[in-house]
Amino acid sequence: MDEVVGHTWRFTELAGVALADGPERAHPSLTFSGDGQVYGTGGVNRLRGTWAVEDGLLRFGPVVTTLMAGTPEHTARERVVLDLLAGPLRAEVADGALLLTDGQGRVSRLLPAPPEESEV
Repeated sequence: MDEVVGHTWRFTELAGVALADGPERAHPSLTFSGDGQVYGTGGVNRLRGTWAVEDGLLRFGPVVTTLMAGTPEHTARERVVLDLLAGPLRAEVADGALLLTDGQGRVSRLLPAPPEESEV
């Protein structure tokens, strides 16, 4: 997981569903810091928590979010992001993408954000 640290990763697929184009601020993303912190957005609210690799699985600690309102579509998407982060995930980097696979075998695909969005 060293290759994901210090970069912002934007979701392009969430639980096997490709994300539609929309406002830039509505794209869920995660930034992994080397001290075990993760932060980003679910597409509506900012989020922050912890991450660790244990027994070969990526696990997120308690994740907290702000409490802003969003469109029903973006709020539903954010709920999927938060549900994804609640369970253990298989994580791998392949062909420049971060792939997160949940316990049901659904894959979420994240790509590196442009450098100006990846400042840790």
